[in-house]
Amino acid sequence: MQRVTLVDVFKHRITQKYLQRSGIHHAVTVAGHAFDLALKEKVDPDLATKAALLHDMGHYEWYRDGKWDYEEYRKHDIHAIKGAERAHKLLIRLGEDRLVAKEVSLAVLLHTDSYLPFELEGKRTKLQEVVRKADEIDEQPLGMHHYKKMDKSVAIQLLNELDQKVEVILDDQV
Repeated sequence: MQRVTLVDVFKHRITQKYLQRSGIHHAVTVAGHAFDLALKEKVDPDLATKAALLHDMGHYEWYRDGKWDYEEYRKHDIHAIKGAERAHKLLIRLGEDRLVAKEVSLAVLLHTDSYLPFELEGKRTKLQEVVRKADEIDEQPLGMHHYKKMDKSVAIQLLNELDQKVEVILDDQV
């Protein structure tokens, strides 16, 4: 079975649709942070980078009176739940291994506890914690990290470089 790459994931129409909402720059940047953290924490960088790339694909827009309302959005936020479902479906469609798809979607689901009535501190796996930390590194007040711009060609170039780094690690493990 050939590995599903970050570029494969990124180029899919579903990914394109949902990363437009949450921000391509943020998704690609978080994937880079996840790779570095995965190496440090001895976590599979393939799983970490895929989960990080897809972690916010459940975002939606919340407008009130024609203006973005961050506080209302946060109050009703379930993006991690929607994102986990979308990530799983997408990875299965791309031919990803079912266990990989499950682990990635769980990391997407648990990258934040903002939608839960309790905290997940100390309850995440190492992979889930890597994705949480990678996201946190790029966060800005009022969700401004979602509005940074990145051209798709630049994103593909950066993801291709990440894919190559992941491939080297995976080849060394064989």
